[in-house]
Amino acid sequence: MKHYVLKTTKKDGTTYNGFKWPTEVGAKVTAPDWKPTNGCGKGLHGWLNGKGDGTIGHIKDEGCLWMVLETDSYIDLGDKVKFESCTILHVGDRLSATKFLRNLVPDATRMIGESIEVGGNEDSIVGDYGTATAGDYGTATAGYRGTATAGDRGTATAGYRGTATAGYRGTATAGYEGTATAGHYSTATAGYRGTATAGHYSTATAGNGGTATAGDWGTATAGNGGKATAGYEGIATAGYEGTAIAGEKGIVQITYESGGRWRLLTGYIGEDGLEPNTPYKVRNGKFVKA
Repeated sequence: MKHYVLKTTKKDGTTYNGFKWPTEVGAKVTAPDWKPTNGCGKGLHGWLNGKGDGTIGHIKDEGCLWMVLETDSYIDLGDKVKFESCTILHVGDRLSATKFLRNLVPDATRMIGESIEVGGNEDSIVGDYGTATAGDYGTATAGYRGTATAGDRGTATAGYRGTATAGYRGTATAGYEGTATAGHYSTATAGYRGTATAGHYSTATAGNGGTATAGDWGTATAGNGGKATAGYEGIATAGYEGTAIAGEKGIVQITYESGGRWRLLTGYIGEDGLEPNTPYKVRNGKFVKA
C-alpha cells in the first residue's frame, strides 16, 4: 500500500541535520542512518497526508521547498511520521504541494499549509500564516498564526498563536497563545496563555495562565494561574493560584490545595464580605483580595 507524505526543506533541499534532499521529481531517497525505532531521528520524516505539527518543519524558512513523497511503510510518531525510503512525487511551494497532495488524498482531513477560500455562507479554510473569513452561518478555520473570522452564528477556529472571532451565537476557538472572541450567546475557547472573551449568556474558557472573560450571566473558566472574570450573576472559576472576579450576585470559585488533596473554594458575591468586580485569590483556605 502506498502512503503519501508532505515534507518541507530549506530552499537548497537541506534539513536540520544537514541531510540533502534531491529536488528532482521521481528521485528515490533512502535514509543512510535508518533504525526502526519510535523516536525522532534515524530516518526520513514528514507529515502523513499533510497532518501533524507544522511548527517542526521549515515552514518559517524563506523560500522553503514543499515536497510530496510516496512511501511503502512508516512509523507514526504522533506529530509526524518517519520512514526508511520514499519517492519524490512533487517539488514546489506551499500551494502547489498541498493541491497536489489533496488530489492524491481527497478525503484527508485539513492539511498543514492548505488554503481553501470560499465566500458567502460557505466554509473558509486557510493554512499556516493565513487568514480565513466566512459569512453568516459559515465556518472559518485558519492554521498556524492565522486569523479566522466567522459571521453570525458561525464557527471560527484559529491555530497556534492565531486569533479567532465569531459573530452572534458563534463559537470561536484559538490555539496556544491565541485569542478567541465570540458574540452574544456564544462560546469562546482559547488555548494555553490565550485570552477568551464571550458576550452575554456565554461561556469563555482559557488555558493555564490565560484570561477568560464572560458577560452578564455568563461563565468564565481559567486554568492554573489564570484570571476568570464574569459579569452580573456570572460564575468565575479559576485554577490553582488563579484569580476570580464576578459581578453583583455572582459566584467565584478557585482551586486550592489542602490536606493533601485539591479543593474548590466557592464564594457568593454580597456574602461573607465578598465584593462585586473585585479580584480574589485563595490564601490559607480563604478568599483574599488579590
